[in-house]
Amino acid sequence: MSVIVAVTETGSFSAASRRLNTPVATVSRTVAELEARLKAQLFQRSSRQMKLTDVGRSYIEACKRIIGQVDDAEREVSGEYRIPKGDLAVTSPWGLGHMHLLPIALEFMDAFPDIALRLVLTDRIVNTAEENIDISVRIGNLPDSNLIATRVGSVRFVLCASPGYVAKHGQPKVPADLAAHDCISIDSLAAQRNWKFVIDGREVAVPIRSRLTLSDSEAAVEAAIAGAGITRVMSYKMEAARRAGKLVLMLEPFEQAPWPVHIVYAERKPEPLKLRSFLDWATPRLKERLA
Repeated sequence: MSVIVAVTETGSFSAASRRLNTPVATVSRTVAELEARLKAQLFQRSSRQMKLTDVGRSYIEACKRIIGQVDDAEREVSGEYRIPKGDLAVTSPWGLGHMHLLPIALEFMDAFPDIALRLVLTDRIVNTAEENIDISVRIGNLPDSNLIATRVGSVRFVLCASPGYVAKHGQPKVPADLAAHDCISIDSLAAQRNWKFVIDGREVAVPIRSRLTLSDSEAAVEAAIAGAGITRVMSYKMEAARRAGKLVLMLEPFEQAPWPVHIVYAERKPEPLKLRSFLDWATPRLKERLA
């Protein structure tokens, strides 16, 4: 049952094998043997993905209920619902996680010694079901889903440069002035030719002169601190340098609307104490840091 649930949720034998840490051949054989025993086809197979048949959909719902009951029984026996304990996986974007989530997580581990924490700090899109992630911190507008989301703040997309650059070259007064400035763009493939701003209530792509292109925003911040030009990054990535007087903001009236930041997780009944403990610990602290 666990195997066919994994195939259903991940969409393929190979993805299910990674999730279960089981050879692909074992996953395929298990599904085939189950279909033979049931004398029913549970999946429609294609070269790209597996889709449940009508019979498979009704069967998989029963499987999920049974597995859920078994999981609940095991957690009850292990004490997961009596005290905060067990494994917990949390993911967030790399920069936000490194700067804000990691310090919070380290304090959390001191406060809850029976919880083992796995942090996945990455800017790639994480499949939470396939990678067994309990909690996600996400930047940007969320798609409709059955997940629970709590907003903990927002981040701005800001323009900044060093005081030394400003003293030498001056500040742009309007976005169009960027064409005469040295800009530091962030793109792993090709140099950006424009940045977006809000002008007279409309989002407008404004041409820039990119003299330096870097593959990540952390490097762009360092280059801006060194006086190489003006860069555009999420506010939390340059905030420490701004507070230290190493960077100054510019063109703030023309910024795009801030991007929301949410803590996202799937509803679980009953809710493990390890999950609730982390949510109660991290939510107010992230709100404070992102204020």
